[in-house]
Amino acid sequence: MSLQLPVQVPRQTYRPAQSNIPDDKQVRLRLKRITENHVHKVGAIPPLTLEELQEHTQAVLAEANLDLIYKDYASILVSNAAWRDSLAKIPYDRRLLLIPKCLRVEERCPAPFDEFGLLCKECGLCSIQDLTVEAERLGYAVLVAEGSAIVRSMIETGKIEAVVGVSCINVLEKCFPHIEAAAIPGVAIPLLQDDCVNTTVDLDWVWDLIHLTSDDKTYRLDLDTIKNEVRGWFNEDSINTIMGKAEDETAKVARQWLLKGGNRWRPYLATCTYMALESDRRQADSKPVLTAAVKKAAVAIECFHKASLIHDDIEDGDEQRYGSPALHAEVGVPVALNVGDFLVGEGYRLLGDLNNTDMITVAAQGHVTLSRGQGRELLWARNPEPLPSLEVLDIFRQKTSAAFEVALRLGAILGQADPQAHDVLCKYSDSLGIAYQIKDDLEDFRGEADSNDLAQVRLSLVLAIAHKRAEGSRKERIEAMIRSGEPALQDEVRRIVATCGVIDKTEDLLEAYKEDAIRSLRFLSSPTLKGLMRRIVGKIFGEKLIEGYCNEFETRNASSRATGTQSPA
Repeated sequence: MSLQLPVQVPRQTYRPAQSNIPDDKQVRLRLKRITENHVHKVGAIPPLTLEELQEHTQAVLAEANLDLIYKDYASILVSNAAWRDSLAKIPYDRRLLLIPKCLRVEERCPAPFDEFGLLCKECGLCSIQDLTVEAERLGYAVLVAEGSAIVRSMIETGKIEAVVGVSCINVLEKCFPHIEAAAIPGVAIPLLQDDCVNTTVDLDWVWDLIHLTSDDKTYRLDLDTIKNEVRGWFNEDSINTIMGKAEDETAKVARQWLLKGGNRWRPYLATCTYMALESDRRQADSKPVLTAAVKKAAVAIECFHKASLIHDDIEDGDEQRYGSPALHAEVGVPVALNVGDFLVGEGYRLLGDLNNTDMITVAAQGHVTLSRGQGRELLWARNPEPLPSLEVLDIFRQKTSAAFEVALRLGAILGQADPQAHDVLCKYSDSLGIAYQIKDDLEDFRGEADSNDLAQVRLSLVLAIAHKRAEGSRKERIEAMIRSGEPALQDEVRRIVATCGVIDKTEDLLEAYKEDAIRSLRFLSSPTLKGLMRRIVGKIFGEKLIEGYCNEFETRNASSRATGTQSPA
């Protein structure tokens, strides 16, 4: 197949949050989770009075062990949690999405303003285009404008029944009395700064709320609980129950390797896919059951993965895996090769127990594709030469995307997905796998992984882009590095990479493929599966923040900057 580059998306960059908002995304996520659990437990009914809001806010901050300085931020999360189910029941075409004009790149934005706000020209420089296009596709009214006055007027007209807004805390506080008085669902994602320049937002939260519907049961699935459940299958007792007892030394070595570390992403993906599809067929109060078939399929997937790692470490000459000796370094190459082959057989044995030929076919196709990708890289390594970026990306697709596709489609088969869902999952897997491999490539280059692509001259997107961008003697030095792997050239090549914008370009491609994976989901008929796959991207890659600009308090902040004073938080 001919690989096409995805549409470039706006860069997502980090900027510290203001002092009354937790800077760490994981802390914000934990606070959000605690808040949602608290609101559910106490049965808080919206609209909350100011007194109720303060009471619940103090409770969640105490449970999260966070300072009262975060009370304004936490109160917004409390209000959101209270209104969430109500919002889910409102049709998309009766909702307003309010986006601040501050998310545009102000000095480069070509969009004019009218009396209602910004008229986006879809130039692709910021996130406004993507949010607007997707929301309008769903049926939303969308405004890119200053918050409080617009929201008040729209509420008063009665033309909308719910508001999804992005704004700074100051604006949201102004809007709260109007939303409370009108008793309409109003949920908001706070900007992480209110200084009107280079502001950021938890963009994944915006996407989640835009797509929230009562038909989507994803938010009722505790994905962290599912992940812990899957991890629990990989201990000696559980594995013996699922696979049967190891009968000989080869099986024992294979079983020990199977139980070693790793994120268990692939069995997790299969399990989550099944859970999402099964949820769609059940009543709201009926939870999907993790059957023996699901567990066998998940373990089979991990058998395939662990086998590929054994073979990959031998082929690449890696001596470390999971921070300890690779299997071939521990037991020797012949034994390790045999254990890898044994695990492949075990995987197919488990799938055979399920008596479903479609699952065997999907796994076999994925196995062949992965081997072809690995073969292309191994043949290249015999006589390494600079490769175009597209060819590197296509090898990434074959090596990594295939494994994601197998995991997702086996879960889809167990969940009785329709043919269209399988087609979407194939496209989604292609982009997700490439993004995952780019992430690994960046970690390798930065020395954050067990391996080092520079030291061992592996196929590297970073080096491919560097070779394309470099000129003259710099290009020659990169070529020499690729061909020889000479350690003396490593530092020089790193300096060349640092001066050519290579890392920025690589990160751009990572973001583009992540976004391409998300965009591929628009054709899914299952809202729960769609919501799940969107959340999976955030779980695998972690979340970065999106760059933008803010304006409700533009005059105040501009004045503060001019005088060198700090505006109040």
